[in-house]
Amino acid sequence: MSEPTGKYSITMPRDIAEAAKARSGPSGLSAYVAAAVARQIERDNLNELIQVAEAEHGPVTDEEIQTLRDQLHQARSEQKQDGADAA
Repeated sequence: MSEPTGKYSITMPRDIAEAAKARSGPSGLSAYVAAAVARQIERDNLNELIQVAEAEHGPVTDEEIQTLRDQLHQARSEQKQDGADAA
């Protein structure tokens, strides 16, 4: 069962609205805009969590970020290889 919906009136620049309408596909502009807003809310929530964590533990260094990116890249590479080996 889907979430209840409401009808809202929003104002946005015409070029953005037209680009969104052109990209919305069969699901329609409302679904496209709802998905974009949901992603923005997720980003806002993540930024709030980052602020809380940095206030408690200090900022994350560029080196720590790169180390984590390298670990993620390695894990993804291993996952792809495991999938290819299983096939």
